[in-house]
Amino acid sequence: MEWGRHCLELGRRTCIMGIVNVTPDSFSDGGRFLDSRDAVAQGLRLAAEGADIIDIGGESTRPFSESVSADEEIRRVVPVVAELAEKIRIPISIDTSKAVVARRALEAGAAMINDIAALRSDAGLAELAAEFGVPVILMHMRGEPRSMQVAPRYDDLVGEIYSFLQQAADAAEGQGIARERLIVDPGIGFGKTAEHNLRLIRRLAEFAGLGLPLLVGSSRKSFIRRLVKPAGDPDIPPDLPVVETGTQATVAASIFNGAHIVRVHDVANTVATVKVADAILNS
Repeated sequence: MEWGRHCLELGRRTCIMGIVNVTPDSFSDGGRFLDSRDAVAQGLRLAAEGADIIDIGGESTRPFSESVSADEEIRRVVPVVAELAEKIRIPISIDTSKAVVARRALEAGAAMINDIAALRSDAGLAELAAEFGVPVILMHMRGEPRSMQVAPRYDDLVGEIYSFLQQAADAAEGQGIARERLIVDPGIGFGKTAEHNLRLIRRLAEFAGLGLPLLVGSSRKSFIRRLVKPAGDPDIPPDLPVVETGTQATVAASIFNGAHIVRVHDVANTVATVKVADAILNS
């Protein structure tokens, strides 16, 4: 995937997207990088550790979270994007569903749009992506963050998500975004139960029929924590080493089942997982 001065080789090597949440309430690292200096330092660290993309978000999309204003989102992310764009050569992705936020971030140096709403939330976002000619990540989500985990149900889990992503990609292309600029994400943890998430990872290969690069973001999510926590504990902190070990298991499984990009908090550990998993696949 080539655009502007950027190129992502999607195939023999799995690409790594490093997460920087400039928020007070993200489920894994809320508040740690709310100060722009801390967020920039984290972005630089993830890039140095081997990230291929840095994903900057200014609004938490954890289950039951509330939205923030565009002005607040801009205040959080644009200074971070601007400074990182001057210091790193890898593409910066802006994680937003708001066209006005995306525009300011793209003008500041961002080079991708990561939209959990798959261009459904803001009609101006597709037009903006087409104008700038940047890649767009289209994610599946059932409902919205504040309600998505209230009894999610599917009659045909993979079939329904496949159909949604196919329609989202066709709609994006119809709005002027080149198909070679599209990436799809089945939305692990977004309107899915733990069983749904596990089944999606096991059946990722079925999304190959879309003919589009596949991104998977399973890092530290609640279904992993539930699997690795001691019996009887209601939950455990997302940044515990055992949760990271569980995350890396999902990363490896995702790669073996067709993921082209993995979105993670811990890039250093993921680099090792990717090297081994890719070597096995390419042997």
